[in-house]
Parts: sequence; structure tokens; C-alpha cells
Amino acid sequence: MAKKNTLKEVETVCPYCGTGCQLVLVVDEEANKILECKPSTQGVNEGKLCLKGHYGWDFLNDPQILTKRLREPMIRKGGKGSPLVEVSWDEAIRFVADNLLRIKKKYGPDAIMGTGSARSTNENNYLMQKFMRACIGTNNIDHCARLCHAASVAGCSTSIGEGAMSLSTPEIEDAEVLLNIGYNSPAAHPLVARRVIKAKEKGAKLICIDPRFTETARMADMFLQIRGGTNLAIVNGLANVIISEDLIDRDFIAEHTKGFDEYKGIIEKYTPEFVSTITRVPADTIRAAGRLFGKSKHSIIMWGMGVTQFTQGVDVVKGICGLLMMTGNFGRPSTGVAPVRGQNNVQGACDMCALPNAYPGYQSVTLPENKAKFEKAWGATLSDQIGLHVTRVPERVLHEPDPRKQIHAYYVYGEDPALSDPNLEEVRECLAKIDFVVLQDIFMNKTGLYADAVLPATGWGEHSGMVTATDRSILKTRKAIEPTGNVKEDWQILSLVSTAMGYPMHYHNAEEIWHEVLAVAPKFAGATYEKVEKYGSVRWPCWTKDIQDTGTQYLHKDGKFALPDGKGVFAAAEYAPVKEMENDVYPIALSNFHEVGHHSMRSMTGNCRTLRNLEDEPGVIEMSLEDAEQSGVKNGDIVRVLSKRGHCYSRCVATGRVKHHTAYMTHQWWIGSVNELTVPYLDPVSRTPEYKYCAIRVEKIADQEWAATEVAHIYQTIRKNMRIDVKEGVDVKIKLPKMHSLIR
Repeated sequence: MAKKNTLKEVETVCPYCGTGCQLVLVVDEEANKILECKPSTQGVNEGKLCLKGHYGWDFLNDPQILTKRLREPMIRKGGKGSPLVEVSWDEAIRFVADNLLRIKKKYGPDAIMGTGSARSTNENNYLMQKFMRACIGTNNIDHCARLCHAASVAGCSTSIGEGAMSLSTPEIEDAEVLLNIGYNSPAAHPLVARRVIKAKEKGAKLICIDPRFTETARMADMFLQIRGGTNLAIVNGLANVIISEDLIDRDFIAEHTKGFDEYKGIIEKYTPEFVSTITRVPADTIRAAGRLFGKSKHSIIMWGMGVTQFTQGVDVVKGICGLLMMTGNFGRPSTGVAPVRGQNNVQGACDMCALPNAYPGYQSVTLPENKAKFEKAWGATLSDQIGLHVTRVPERVLHEPDPRKQIHAYYVYGEDPALSDPNLEEVRECLAKIDFVVLQDIFMNKTGLYADAVLPATGWGEHSGMVTATDRSILKTRKAIEPTGNVKEDWQILSLVSTAMGYPMHYHNAEEIWHEVLAVAPKFAGATYEKVEKYGSVRWPCWTKDIQDTGTQYLHKDGKFALPDGKGVFAAAEYAPVKEMENDVYPIALSNFHEVGHHSMRSMTGNCRTLRNLEDEPGVIEMSLEDAEQSGVKNGDIVRVLSKRGHCYSRCVATGRVKHHTAYMTHQWWIGSVNELTVPYLDPVSRTPEYKYCAIRVEKIADQEWAATEVAHIYQTIRKNMRIDVKEGVDVKIKLPKMHSLIR
């Protein structure tokens, strides 16, 4: 008798970066295991996947490399300092509800903070922000976009009315000029990099602006190697060239924008010669780049966190919008802004407005008509006050004297602030002081060490729902295997807690929640499950349920911007230096970069065996050849890296890719945690931290055998804290980085 075939294929969306690659999981139904992953031919990736796409599903098998899956609800019955113990769901839900109600009654709803999750679905993020607003009664809801592209949202919203990528990803390959600033797509978004390569094959010119010689710089036609932290100066310098050489589109400026004369007045001083003194880029190179960009009518500007993670991030984004407006590069195919999002649903978490200032679909919480609309839809009294940003939680816990203005409860959903936020010593102090911390996640993480309640959820591959890619494409992620352990879907957990607190939430599935989203957020009204199933994706805004309406390829058609009068706004700002400069004690400027085989804080990719073997703790620090020689360290040495705020270990890579007195660390590591070093300074508008610049020194460790043993000991301690049964003599694989094929 022939053996029954138990294999099935499930088409879904990659759980990592914001490209929105579609893939096919091969599943053994009888064993309830994923066997392999294949690229789908239907999506934006066109039958290709990067390393994470091919091998990033293994975390579902729970190999417990660094941390382990959460399988049972846990609470600290004895209060702070007591151990987490497994309990029933009923007891855990009651425990969370009672503590949140107690704090709300004593201090008011604004004493409670919540997060959304860029790694979760639109439906779950919608429900989390609804829980915070309708049940708790506060707009204190935010998520990790605050740490990355919040400056893009704020800057673009002010200048052009939409805080999202204005074109679709496929349009990149038909651009004439690509200006790439603070972004390295081959490492961060390999399948976006493939579009850049195809554009160059069609004759496009690529300008790269970056302080580090990246893979993008290697393939650029022009490379402007600026000094770190001088983005605004170089953007103003390019604008000066375009204006002074009359490369502007006068008709577009006159018909579709306002504020140009005031903008021009500020830009006048930023001549190439003046900007050269700030950026260290030759004036002739600045002039040539400005001319190349200004003469194109199909120009795109792509950027990443090398722009946004500065205290002038919002100003730089406004400047980017200005370059495109003055040259008429909006409202047509292959033009516009391309802030390329980092996580698979960070765009969707913003769209659902897991943000402190807006309801789903970017409807302001301060407008009375919006408040009235959502009060009616949700049957609740809502706050009209803008809530707290996640980056300001330590301030409200450690430095606010009034107890009623402090944060006393923190509901952390799908995030890990104890690893991802800047100045981690202060963050740890903050988490230890907060009265009540909830962690809702799929893995134990560093925030879990401070949690009073831990609620285990299903992960990618174990549930279905909508996600939104960086180019506004709404796609469906599908369930492939049954979850193991006593876990629940995120929307189920939130519904139970809310109901226990007296605000009933009753849903049967994620699709029912999505129907509610479409009813309250007009931008997404036509993005039905039916259409996404039929076409593979729908790109917002999609206003109608007409089955033929698949959404909007590019924004601002015919130069009509998404602002009340339809006109784009020019806004220039004066350049200011970074907040912490190098000095005699800390003589090196530190930034961070993306390890191609890992993602975010690595709780998922770090638990994938193949990806772990590419690179492991404690990560690397790229140093200039001169700094390495002066410090007496060699390639491969473990070093101690220190700033005013703390220290960590890393492994030296001496390279010509970085300039003297600069260094770059990969940011995903737990032992080599760059956020032990970073500054807490924030952009005054977006409240995004200045992750990309701080002053450090690198110390040689003479006894490398001791250093390796110390790293192994720290690794064991981390794994024990993550509740893994650690065997003595654990093998800590620390390798030098290798060049990998980015596209398979």
C-alpha cells in the first residue's frame, strides 16, 4: 500500500524586512513541521529570495540557540523579584486585568503605556491600539517605528502629506537617477537591491551618500563619502547647486508647492565650498551630483536609518522632499520618495496607528470629528490628548516627580526595549522601577527578565492575517503549521484581557477584525480579503470595494499632494552638529550597520541554525586600518568597546571601508550590544534616537584566551536567563564575516 503523501505547500509572506517577498513553505502535515522554503514567482521578489527568506523559518522548530519559545503563561505571584511561574490562562488574564485596573484607578489611564509590534499582523496591531484607547483610555501606544522611520513619517507628512513610500518597488528599476542616502539595500533589503541593479542595467545612474564604503557605494556611479552626521548639510548643498544653476522645474514649483522663496533664502549659504568644509566631500563632487540629479525627470531618493536615526532626521527628510519637488519629481511613475522600511509589517503597524497621535488610517486624535467617529464605532470614551512616545518612557519613569504623570504599567507587545532602545543602562533601571510590566511575545527576551506577566503568543507561520510592505502593498500571511504549547493568537489574548477589564471584545477570527478596520479607515476600505486573495496584493490608498480596484501604484498624481490645499510644502533647516562629538577620552565616532543574515534584535534569525552559522556573538566592529594599528588590535581580536554610558565586547575587523576615527558595529547582538553605548538624544519632532553617532574608545584585550572564555560565559548566562537548560562547555561560534551570495 502506497504511503499517504502528507506534504502541502503554503504561500505566504516573508517575516523579515519590509520588501514584502512572497514565498512557499513546504510543510509535512503529519509531522507538523516546515521542511523547506521556496520563492514564489508571484510577488515583488519574482522567484528570488535572500538568505533570511530561504532559511529564516527554522525558529519555529525552537532550536533554543539563544532563547526559547514561550509555551505557557507565567506570572510573578510573589511580586517583584519572585520567580516566574506557569499558571493557567484564566489566572494569567485575571492577574494582568486586575493589575492594570488597579493602576488605572490609582493613577489614571495615562499611567499605562503600550506597544504595537512591527512583526505582527495589521489585525493584531489594530486591536492593540484599540485596547489601549478604548479599554485603557489613553493614547499611550507606540511601537518600534519610533526607533527607525518615525522621522520619515513626520517629515514626509509635513512636506507632501503622506508618510509612506510614494512609488511601488518595481518602479525603482525604471528610474533615470537613484539618489541613495544613508541606506545599503544589499544588506538591508537584498531584493530591493536587485531592482537597483536592474535599473543600472537599463542605464540608470546611482548616487550614493554614506560615511561608510558600502556595497551600494561599490556599485554607485558617484560616491559622496560624507562625515557621519552631516546629512542635512549635503542635502542643502545639493539643493543649492540645483537652484543656483537653474535646474529647477519652475512650473511645478509655482503650480504645486508653496514656501519656495523662504526655503531658497536658507539654502543660499550652503554652497558646495561651504558644505565641503562640513561634510569633507570635495565641492566639485557635490556640484556634479547636484547637476546629475537636477537634470533627471525620473529621479527617486531612497533612504534608510542612516538618515532617520539622527536628531535632525525630520529636517533631512523635509530636505529630501524639497529636492524632489524643486525638480518636479513627484506624481509620475518612477519618481518620488522611497523610505524603505525595515521590518515586515512596520508600515502596517503605522497604518493601524499603533502610534500616539492618530487613529487607524492616520486620522488625528486631536480632531473632534475623528474622536466622535471612533467613539461611536468603538462604544467608548476616548482621549483627545496625544500620547507618549516609547523613547520617552524612561523620562516619565525615572525623572518625572509627579506620580500621576509617571508610567506605572508597561504592556510590551512584540517588542524588546531592554535590547532595542538606546542607553540600555537607563532602560534597565526604568523597567525595574515600573510597577507592572507585561510581555506578550513568542520568545523569551531581555524585557521578559523584568516582566511580571508573560503571555505566550503564536508566531509567523502559526496564524494568518494581513501585513503591509514598504511600498504600501497589503498582503496576506498564511498559517502553515499548528502551534505547539499552550499559546494563543495575539488578538485572542488582547480580547480576553480587555473583556476581563470590563470592555468586552468578541471576535471569531482575524478576518472579522479586518472588516472593522476597513469600516473605520477609508484609505484601506477597498483592501478586502477577497481582493488580496485574487490579486496577491492591494496597494493603499484603495478607496472602493470594486473588485477591479487594486489600489494606487504611485502617490501625488499630477502633482496633487495629500495636504488640505493639495500643495507640497518647502521647509529648509540649518545644519547642526551631532549631540556627542569625539574627544580625547573617546576619540572614535561610532555608528551601526546591518548584518545581511540577521534581522532586528535577532530573536527570530538568531534561533535559525543556518543563519546562526553565518555569524554569531559577539558580532563585529569595523575599524579603520589606522585605528586598529594605533589600538594594537588585529583582525579577529575580541575587543572591549566603551562609551560614557557602558561597554560591550565585539570582534575587530580592520578595513579600508571606514575612515580614520570612525567605527561601525553590527547592531543585532546580545553580547556585542551596541545600545549599551548609544546616546539618548532624540529628534525634537519624531522623538527618534540618535543611534548613528556617539563617541567611543576601543580597548585591546591582551589575553585573547580569557576574552573568548568571558564571551562564552556571558553567552551561557544569557541563555540561562532565557530559561534554556545550558550544558557546560557550550560552543560559542564566533566567526569573521564572509562574503555571501545575497541573491539565491
